[in-house]
Amino acid sequence: MHWRRIIGIGIGVLIIVVLLIYGFQPAPEWVNTATVKRGPLRVAIEEEGKSRIKDRYIVSAPVAGYGRRIELKVGDVIEQGQSLTRLEALPSAVLDPRSRAEAKARVEAAAAAFDAAKEQASAAQAEAELARIKHQRIVDLCKVQCASKDEEDLALTRVRSTRAHEQSAIFAVDIARHELEAAKTVLAYAGTKGGEQLDITAPISGSVLKVFKESEGVVGAGEPLLEVGNPKLLEVEVDVLSADAVRIKPGTRVLFERWGGDHPLEGRVRTIEPVGFTKVSALGVEEQRVLVISDLVSEPGLWQRLGDGYRVEASFILWEEEDVLTVPASALFRYKDGEEDAWAVFVAEDDTARRVKVELGQRNGLQAQVLAGLDDGQRLITHPSEAIEDGTTIQIR
Repeated sequence: MHWRRIIGIGIGVLIIVVLLIYGFQPAPEWVNTATVKRGPLRVAIEEEGKSRIKDRYIVSAPVAGYGRRIELKVGDVIEQGQSLTRLEALPSAVLDPRSRAEAKARVEAAAAAFDAAKEQASAAQAEAELARIKHQRIVDLCKVQCASKDEEDLALTRVRSTRAHEQSAIFAVDIARHELEAAKTVLAYAGTKGGEQLDITAPISGSVLKVFKESEGVVGAGEPLLEVGNPKLLEVEVDVLSADAVRIKPGTRVLFERWGGDHPLEGRVRTIEPVGFTKVSALGVEEQRVLVISDLVSEPGLWQRLGDGYRVEASFILWEEEDVLTVPASALFRYKDGEEDAWAVFVAEDDTARRVKVELGQRNGLQAQVLAGLDDGQRLITHPSEAIEDGTTIQIR
């Protein structure tokens, strides 16, 4: 009985010690894992864009006139040289009785001014002829030394003066004649419609994109009437951040997705505009953005229903490989390796977290290329918390 009691007490103490040791041991950290695997990796810049017609033409009125109603609608097909609308000469203003009386009075006044100008011209001609005769007489007297040289010079000056006055009077007659004709024209054509007409033709074959002025009415010189273009010649404009635009080069491959079709469309970057602009994002942040213009290289039959101003999602392919060793970006973290910062991951080995330094290549935000440090098939801890360190006991969810 004595030995049985000692043995029982010893077993109880041992159980208590084991329970105390187990109770004070740290609990394993619950973690999520992902597998290192080989596969395709693509680094791309993704932004929203819209399609647009390459060549757009604004058809405007070459001269002021009275435009007829434009019967064409947006989407109508047009041919090069086709008449789009017609301009007529502006009709004259209608004169009320008072205005007509004033117009008649202006005609009479212009006629009187014309008669006065003719009389003044006749007087100027007579005066010029008299001055010429006197000059000739003094010249003859000078030959027989009956007149001085000063008198001859004064006579010559008088001839030149009267001749200039004669020319001025003739010009005044011409001006008075034109003013009389203008006054008669205003009176004669008041309230009449113009007769000359001008056809406005299509510069290209395509479709009507916009009608600026549909109803008939007076249009000024240079006023836009229609906008036309060829919807079969499309390009895509995408505004990207200026920091991303410097990474895109002409010829870069582009994929256009979520445009409405079953398959993505392929394109090539044609140009990156050298001028940026400020745009406010949905969060209210001002951003410097740049327009990138791309051409569609897919078969036209695949995007024939794509029109001007349609929304697309563009992916500019900066780098792409079909078979690389990749890890999820959520498994990566930075740590201090001596004096330098290095990339590392936690590898799950026998319920223990082991920190492994890795060398990375290309990254796209979701995945990263591994150049050294890992092998295909290893399990990594994703989203590691601060409680996980090298050697921490883990429990995989």
